[in-house]
Amino acid sequence: MQITKRNVELRVDESLMRVYVAAPKAAGTYPGILFYTDIYQLGDPMIRLVNYLAGHGYVVAAPEIFHRTEPVGLIIEPDDLGRMRGNDNARRTPIAGYDADCRAAIEFLKGEGSVALGQIGTLGFCIGGHLSFRAAFQSEIKAAVCCYPTGIPSGKLGQGVADTIHRVSEIKGEMLIVFGTLDPHIPQQDRQTIITVLENASVPHQIFLYEAEHTFMRDDGYRYDSAATTSAWSEIIAFLKRIFAT
Repeated sequence: MQITKRNVELRVDESLMRVYVAAPKAAGTYPGILFYTDIYQLGDPMIRLVNYLAGHGYVVAAPEIFHRTEPVGLIIEPDDLGRMRGNDNARRTPIAGYDADCRAAIEFLKGEGSVALGQIGTLGFCIGGHLSFRAAFQSEIKAAVCCYPTGIPSGKLGQGVADTIHRVSEIKGEMLIVFGTLDPHIPQQDRQTIITVLENASVPHQIFLYEAEHTFMRDDGYRYDSAATTSAWSEIIAFLKRIFAT
């Protein structure tokens, strides 16, 4: 379906957080999705992913995750210097700040007239996958999709050590996690740790493994795998459709 696109501003901790919002053009109400980017923020590859999801019938809100440390609208280049810059931004962002951003974005979606009552989920990539996992601690989140989420067992997310792995029992919705088996950032041991804690907490979840590298769903890099991406998206769309049909 056709979509509309706009930018909105939210104030969080006295910082202006730009949020890119894509939504179906046709009048009606749709599920809302809090979308988290990777460390490069809202560049073209992430915008394409937001728009793709919106076109399947979702109001998608994607905040700039480093608004406390970068100017509004800053897109980090996906090269070696950009990787260092993005990782430095992550290290300098308080974990409580990420959580505050999450609450602000959820409240924004709840206040949107085009978002169906009680129909909110989250989806993220890389560091955004970790942020989506944390967003699932919020009571409003019915579905969380985490694509190659980094730093969950180690607590690597921002300033200090994130307690994500210890709070899995707070998740009330369902989870879908996408991993690449060739991803050195999330080795088999870390994947198994995440799966085990979800099982022990009786959190409904689906795990999809692809013989692919880290960031294989980002279409501007040498690690992009179009076949694996198409398969992953088909599972994600089916998952969200099932959750929000109930």
